[in-house]
Amino acid sequence: MDDPDLLDPAFEVIEPEGSPAAVTFNSPHSGARYPARFLAASRLDARALRRSEDAFVDELFGAAPSFGAPLMRAHFPRAFLDVNREPYELDPRMFEGRLPPFANTRSLRVAGGLGTIARIVGEAQEIYGARLPVGEALDRIEGIYKPYHRTLRRVLARAHRLHGVAVLVDCHSMPSAGLARDERSRADIVLGDRYGASCSPALIGFAEETLRELGFSVVRNRPYAGGYITEHYGAPASDFHALQIEINRALYMDERSHSKLDGFDRLRQTLTAFVEQLVAEPFGALASPRAAAE
Repeated sequence: MDDPDLLDPAFEVIEPEGSPAAVTFNSPHSGARYPARFLAASRLDARALRRSEDAFVDELFGAAPSFGAPLMRAHFPRAFLDVNREPYELDPRMFEGRLPPFANTRSLRVAGGLGTIARIVGEAQEIYGARLPVGEALDRIEGIYKPYHRTLRRVLARAHRLHGVAVLVDCHSMPSAGLARDERSRADIVLGDRYGASCSPALIGFAEETLRELGFSVVRNRPYAGGYITEHYGAPASDFHALQIEINRALYMDERSHSKLDGFDRLRQTLTAFVEQLVAEPFGALASPRAAAE
């Protein structure tokens, strides 16, 4: 990377002691370290940019390695680079220069301003004051995005090799209410499995039942069914299961000030109980007979 402000490392995997479990936790949107050059190029201040963060989610699931589950987390912010997108979901209107011919410039996420390099945060606040050089976008993809996904694939492949099955829990947070036209309050937790495509019914059923027993209100797939990571890594027929979990921000933070509420530690303890039960569940039973025989 030619940007001296980019982080080293841009992400990390916190490994457990001993052999890792079948379950891996991933927090791709909790990064909060903003490169100075990115801030200088933005027309928004840091507080406005933070509206796209899944703030503190990596802390909420921080106990995972103590139960044997790796925890992968980003340090770069989502407004800078979104690894929960295809690698080249790019809006040509944002850049000076020609994008690669294989770039996906017509996805709904690009149209909404939320491609791999986001155009907006919050309710349509434009991030940049001028067009970016195409080379800068490609640097972010080559230098951070691709290494991030190579690492995640390696961690999941190891789990599959050890257990015959790999379970990915992709951890996010959501605003407590929708857009201005939809002010209905949301459930405590939304579980996403791409409407049954990314993980077994047994996995999402166990997660939902456990979370309800811990006192949460839980819904499935609405309004979040899972993004690129859930869709890309969830292949139940091959014994790779991916489940997205969205935590209502009102449970633990002031959404205006981005400060933790008094209930933060209590929520972290409750989610730690969820993590412990999920990791202890014998997900080897999810493996296909073919995998079990290998």
